Amino acid sequence: MSPEVPIIILILAVPSYFVCSWVIRKFKIGHERNRRQIAIISALLLSPFVYVSLIIIWVFSASYYTSNDFDKTEWDSNVEERYRMAEDIIDNKMLIGKTRSDVIQILGSKYSNNNEDYLSYELGIKPGLFNIDPDYLYIKFKNEIVLSVNQSGN
Repeated sequence: MSPEVPIIILILAVPSYFVCSWVIRKFKIGHERNRRQIAIISALLLSPFVYVSLIIIWVFSASYYTSNDFDKTEWDSNVEERYRMAEDIIDNKMLIGKTRSDVIQILGSKYSNNNEDYLSYELGIKPGLFNIDPDYLYIKFKNEIVLSVNQSGN
């Protein structure tokens, strides 16, 4: 645990104390004499949970992004954010059954890897806590027909 964690928890204990004190007074918990002690103990016990909750909220918000429907002009112009459209391509199976030339016509000729069985398109770096590598859309062919479409990182 880093040294600033207890300090942050103590800082969070101050507003937690006021909330606990208000709740204790509102619902008349305990006797008048010991309500302050109950509020202090409650705030000290509640603060670590508030701290962990804030970290979890931050992690999820850093990983969130909206998905967009596939748009060819957006796909061609914004390579760094293609990951937003990949889910639509995969879920709607819009490439399944198409030929290699159809795929190149739809997604463009700027693919990253080309061999007999695969094409791959760079999707950009998907938002996430430890994401540093770009995702790719992998298109698998069998007899020049799309068999499956997958995204790396899923």
